[in-house]
Amino acid sequence: MGRVSPSYTVTVRLLADESVSSNEIVSAVTKVEAILSGLDVVKSDRAGLTLDLTADCYDSEHRRKLVAELKSLGGVKILSVSDSTFMAHVGGKLEVHSKIPVKNRRDLSRAYTPGVARVCTAIADEPSKAHLLTIKANTVAVVSDGTAVLGLGDIGPAAALPVMEGKAILFKEFGGVDAWPVVLDTKDTDEIVQIVKAIAPAYGGINLEDIAAPRCFEIEERLREELDIPVFHDDQHGTAIVVLAALLNALKLVNKRIEDVRIVVSGVGAAGSAIIKLLMAQGAKDIVGYGRSGALHADDVEGMHPSRRWLAENTNPRKVKGELADGLKDADVFIGVSHGDILTPDDIAQMADNAIVFALANPTPEVDPLGAAQHAAVVATGRSDYPNQINNVLAFPGLFRGLLDARVSQITTEVLRVSAVAIAEVVSAEELSPRYIIPGVFDDRVAPAVAEAVKLAVKDLPTRQIACQEHLPTAEEACQEHIH
Repeated sequence: MGRVSPSYTVTVRLLADESVSSNEIVSAVTKVEAILSGLDVVKSDRAGLTLDLTADCYDSEHRRKLVAELKSLGGVKILSVSDSTFMAHVGGKLEVHSKIPVKNRRDLSRAYTPGVARVCTAIADEPSKAHLLTIKANTVAVVSDGTAVLGLGDIGPAAALPVMEGKAILFKEFGGVDAWPVVLDTKDTDEIVQIVKAIAPAYGGINLEDIAAPRCFEIEERLREELDIPVFHDDQHGTAIVVLAALLNALKLVNKRIEDVRIVVSGVGAAGSAIIKLLMAQGAKDIVGYGRSGALHADDVEGMHPSRRWLAENTNPRKVKGELADGLKDADVFIGVSHGDILTPDDIAQMADNAIVFALANPTPEVDPLGAAQHAAVVATGRSDYPNQINNVLAFPGLFRGLLDARVSQITTEVLRVSAVAIAEVVSAEELSPRYIIPGVFDDRVAPAVAEAVKLAVKDLPTRQIACQEHLPTAEEACQEHIH
């Protein structure tokens, strides 16, 4: 039997005649091990009692089993079966709301013609005013080609759209940032770069999402060079930020320093590469990355993609070779961003005392978390049903809130690093424990802390990176009457 989940919540509308008691209906739910969350009366008439039964299941087959059990009850007729997750997506999850009323001609003349022409002319004469007089001030594009959707892979842009809609919701709910999905029906790197550059004038930032490696590296690098707004690949840097935050607190618990520990990283794609680089920026010195062919090391780099070659040449100072399980011996930290069930608890047992295990593959972690906890001092996953969930929502809303507020054109490694430190510091010394090394996703302290850390970090950025700020008017200046 699996774990029930609100992502498989079902609502069954049924008609029960007088021969059926509510206890029998509840027993049917219990019998198939679903979790009843509601039994509501819709109406009562001569035909019987119409009820809405809501329950959490663990997959679609479990839901069908529940419906079959209810059908088997004498005196019960199933009227409809609704999947709550699908119902939440009907018509999409986003809509546009106007911030100003348009109730009369006066409103219309300011919001649209003829008044809007004055604002357009002001921006044409001084483009920097767009940061204050348009949605650019608070809007991010969530861009994806649907080639690397978490747990699903290359499913294409249309199938990826629900994920991007969800990401936009998280931007708004946690950071107050307006975001809009932009899914692209192309896998061509040049075309993606050209499209994003073409739409960039409407946005204050670009969030790249679920684009497969290694193309994602080039796309991000080129856009960062060619745009004057921040470009962020969440699968890389969002993951890296939260991993570093969790590791900082885990190391406090086991009384180890990041400079001293041996770190093993399984998976050297987008996330793994970014994690390694950010850990190095924080001071980590002994990191060994593992791909499908084993440990990366400087003695074997022929034919490697440049991003992977960089890792091979700049990590693994002890020149460790071989397979992942062998490399875990005496390691202090394991970070997995690869595939499920590639390790056993016995593999974790050979790690150093007070080991730290972050098994982040979703939906199945690299090693069973409960088994790993028998040998490790701290265990984290990417799942919400275990303690210490490493979730990117802790990073990107506050990060972009700070970037947009500070009107920064570039994201530096230092900005990423201080974001991680800010997340870690939300957890006080009194709160810190092996089962609580990272704030929960609904902790409203996180986004403001990250935003403030970002704004402080960018105050000292080199001129080139904040050049766009020098010409930005104040709100008062931008709203002054434009004189021709």
